[in-house]
Parts: sequence; C-alpha cells; structure tokens
Amino acid sequence: MTSPNLLDTELVRIVTAGSVDDGKSTLIGRLLYDTKQILVDQLEHIEDASRRRGHDYVDLALLTDGLRAEREQGITIDVAYRSFVTPRRRFQLADAPGHVQYTRNMVTGASTADVAVILVDARQGVIEQTRRHSYIVAMLELPHVVYTVNKMDLVDYSEERFDEIVRELAELGSRLGLHDAHMIPVSALKGDNVVDRTDAMPWYDGPTLLEQLENVEVAAGRDEQDRRLPVQWVIRPMADEHHDYRGYAGQVAGGIWRPGDPVVVLPSGLQTTVASVDTADGPRDEALPGESVTILLADDVDVSRGDMLADPERPPVVARELVARVCWMSERPVADRARILVKHTTRTVAARVEEIVSVVDVHALVDAPSPGRLELNDLGLVRLRLAEPLAVDPYARNRTTGAFVLVDEATNDTVGAGMVVEAS
Repeated sequence: MTSPNLLDTELVRIVTAGSVDDGKSTLIGRLLYDTKQILVDQLEHIEDASRRRGHDYVDLALLTDGLRAEREQGITIDVAYRSFVTPRRRFQLADAPGHVQYTRNMVTGASTADVAVILVDARQGVIEQTRRHSYIVAMLELPHVVYTVNKMDLVDYSEERFDEIVRELAELGSRLGLHDAHMIPVSALKGDNVVDRTDAMPWYDGPTLLEQLENVEVAAGRDEQDRRLPVQWVIRPMADEHHDYRGYAGQVAGGIWRPGDPVVVLPSGLQTTVASVDTADGPRDEALPGESVTILLADDVDVSRGDMLADPERPPVVARELVARVCWMSERPVADRARILVKHTTRTVAARVEEIVSVVDVHALVDAPSPGRLELNDLGLVRLRLAEPLAVDPYARNRTTGAFVLVDEATNDTVGAGMVVEAS
C-alpha cells in the first residue's frame, strides 16, 4: 500500500466500545493488520505469542492489549489510543473498556470522537452493555455510530440473525435519538467485512467497516453556524516594528471566521469587527472549526485570556447557572452544596453544586430520583451555580462550548465531565 501524504489526509477520531469478549482488540488488530500498519518484527512477536498460547491462528488482539495486566486477564481495562493511516484518511482510535465500572473511561474516549464503533456479539445480541454504551454515545452527541456485529462466523453467517439484531439496534437508536447509525456484519477473527469484502455473506451489499469509516462526513459534528473563539492567548510582539499588533489566539470552536465579521467579546459584551484572520502561514480569507488562528480586531477593546469572541447575532448564553449531564470520575463522591471548579474552554471559575437532580439508572437507561450524591462512574443531571459568568451553548448545539470539566479545588484533580443541557 502506498503511504499517503499525511498533510493531505483528514483526521478521523474513533472510539470503540463493547462488552467483555466482544472482540474489540481483535477488531482493532485486524484493522491494523489488513491496512498494512504492522512492522515485520511486531508480526513475528504476535505469531510467537499466539503459538505459546496454543492458538492455531494469529491472535491479532495481542497488537492492542498493551497493558501487561490486561494481557494476562484477556480483558481491556483502560483507554488505549492507536493510530493508522489509509490513502484516504488518518485515524486516531480510542479503545474504551467494556466494564460498567469503567464508564468514566468510555466517556473520556468518546468525548472527542467523530465516530463510535460499538461491537455487538452476534451470539449475544443487544445486551445491557450495548444499551449503556449507546446511551453514552447519545449523551455525547456523537455524529456517527457504527454497530459492528462481530463473530458472524460463530452463527454460520446467518442473515436472519443479523436482521434480528438490526431490528433491536434500530429500536434502541430511535429511543435514544442516535445520529447516523449503521450496522455491519463482520468476523474480526476471519477478516470478513472489516477491511476486505467477504464471500461468506453474499446477502450483505453494504460497505465494509473501513469503507464506512473512510466515507463518514467528519464535519457533520461541527457547528459551522455559530462563530465561537475562546481566547487562549493575547499576542503582543515586543519588536518595535510590530508595536501596534494585538491579536487573540485560540482554536475556532464554531462558525466560519472572515475579515469584516461583527464580533462581541464575552462576558463583557463589547462589540467590534474582525480586522484580519492570521495563521502561522500568514493571513487567511476564512478560518473553520478546529483550526488554530489569531484574530485581530478593528478596535482596541479589552480582551483577556478566558474571554470568548462570538457572533453578536447568534451569541452563546452568558450564564451564572448551568443544568448539565455530568459523569463523575472520582472515587470521592460529590454531594449537594459541594464547592468545585468548572473549567470551560479557556476559562476556569469557582462553582457550587446547587442540586443533584437525578442519576441515570444504567440498567434501565432512565433518570432515577437523586440520592443527593454522585458516586464514581455515575451519570447524573446536576445544577451548578457559578461564581463568575461563562459564555456557553447547549452541548447539543456545540460540543466544544457546551462541554466542561470539573476540578477539585483542593487537589486540582479532574473529578468530572459535564455537558450543558440548559444555561441561564
């Protein structure tokens, strides 16, 4: 396979999830193996390890089970990141664990993903873990979901069994409001429909897993309507010839930025216009979501790190109170009235947990009455009171300006992740 020019290929972030023994590690190994991403010495190593285990096949799961503890147990216990490249795209893949006690790892792996690949064992069908992972994907508003129905070889490549699972997944996706869900029958062990097409399932005429990943529209998850730029740095060169230069650098969180656009600075509310859009390669006519740029303004207004530049016609909410979906990630529980820090884009403010409204019952996937606290891996609806205002959007509208992390005031540890539902 000819190596593509990395600068010309688009980056796609994937998170894989599934129950224990659904074959995630084997699937990832198959992707790496069949796209020729494995070095000769790596292949020799896993061939030797496979023989020592008594396998009569190359155990591709050994490519991704990097932690010794999980290799010994045969399970995945942390988020492992892998990369691979095809002529069409670059892929960054986060392999999330399947156990319910690692919900926080799943949230971490999925928070920046463009696509979720959820494995379903063709023998087991839709189980509790499938529903829980689907719930998290829906909560995080991932724009694409690919259900990979694995181990089709163990159900004799049955079209009837696949159709039965598809009906269950379609009902689940409809109930949760999933975006762009696809179902693909595969055998990761045999290589059927992962990278290469198979003759074993002539009744399936859809894309292989790799074809689906190469053709998803990555921009679908980006907000190109609402201009947002959290200010990361204020740039004032010291050289005399640039003494009038004052730029505001950051990563575009929404909208398309062009010279002449009106701007409001939040939370102050001051208004001006964009004088120019600069990059490391020089001025640009426009900047898109995800790009790092420096915005120069027409007027000398007061802008600091942590402020947000936005479209005055479609501004975010300058909020002192948030209602948000929170995944609690600390072994120390949090209760009503607790004090905490909220880190949102480039700004951090003190806050108080006004009320833990409800906690998700991960078995039934419904909101249950709150016991007044969140434990490790709990997903809950929380009301926060902020000491200073934040410029936020609902998470469903913008995954960058609608997300935040919670930080312990005393230890500076990250203890939770949140998605804004309402702001006032």
